[in-house]
Amino acid sequence: MQELKPIRVFLEVAALRSFSAAARSLRMTPATVTRTIARLEEDLGHQLLLRTTRQVSLTSAGAVVAARYRTVIEEFDKVTRALEHASQPHRGRLSVNAPMSFGMRLMPGLVDNFRLAYPNIALSVTLEDQLIDVVDEGSDLAIRISSPPTDKSTIWRKICEVPRMAVAAPRLFERCSRPQTPEDLDRNHCLSYSSRETPETWRFSKGPLKRTVTSGSSIISNNGDFLYELALAGAGIAVLPEFIVQDGLRDGQIERVLPDWETAPLWLSLYYPPYDALPPLVATFTDFFEAYLNDAEGFRFASQP
Repeated sequence: MQELKPIRVFLEVAALRSFSAAARSLRMTPATVTRTIARLEEDLGHQLLLRTTRQVSLTSAGAVVAARYRTVIEEFDKVTRALEHASQPHRGRLSVNAPMSFGMRLMPGLVDNFRLAYPNIALSVTLEDQLIDVVDEGSDLAIRISSPPTDKSTIWRKICEVPRMAVAAPRLFERCSRPQTPEDLDRNHCLSYSSRETPETWRFSKGPLKRTVTSGSSIISNNGDFLYELALAGAGIAVLPEFIVQDGLRDGQIERVLPDWETAPLWLSLYYPPYDALPPLVATFTDFFEAYLNDAEGFRFASQP
């Protein structure tokens, strides 16, 4: 709004302590900035800035005006952005972070379909297995496959469960015995998924029976597809999400180990910066993401068996 322009100019000069720097920042001429401040001081009846050859400083009246009006301008801009997003909820850019295996397998189809549905929403998609700080990284939301989250500083939304299973290539059992119970697992043949140099913990259940097994430490990786390729090569047994292993199971390249025992599933969650409410673009992507995953193999929603 034109009425707010003098205040914005004043706040920029006050922040930068320089008329010339404020002029460059606002893409105005120094003379225009000077005239704008002079008119504002005349309208308010107070001198707001002290000018010397070396610096610009606030008068006591200027400090009061800056403190009061900065909050007003920030709130005005916040409301304006919210109204603009509400009137154009399907236009803008989203920054999404996703884990590597999920991103390579699911995100191309998801992104292609999303762009067909919302051609005016641009996407920046970053793939990495490390859990990121969405605030520091500047992401609008992140996709994660993990144990139930404990972080309270961000907003988590569970989308579905990700079934897992222990798998190995048939050729592995040509040189070692096939385990019948979790206690039979040989750690030398167990591949660990971990972001640290510590072996993974596997939790199995069979009705009321519960068993916990510490996996091997000879091979540890933080990427599920890497472990899957090792398992395909006969290097060992890995506990992996169903969406990674389902094609190999169908064509017989890999088989389920301990088929009578269930492995604790993971959560597929979206997590966000600490929004007061989801921005419209984020809410649009969230709804589309959940609907898309509901039709994909390898994921279990609450209404599914």
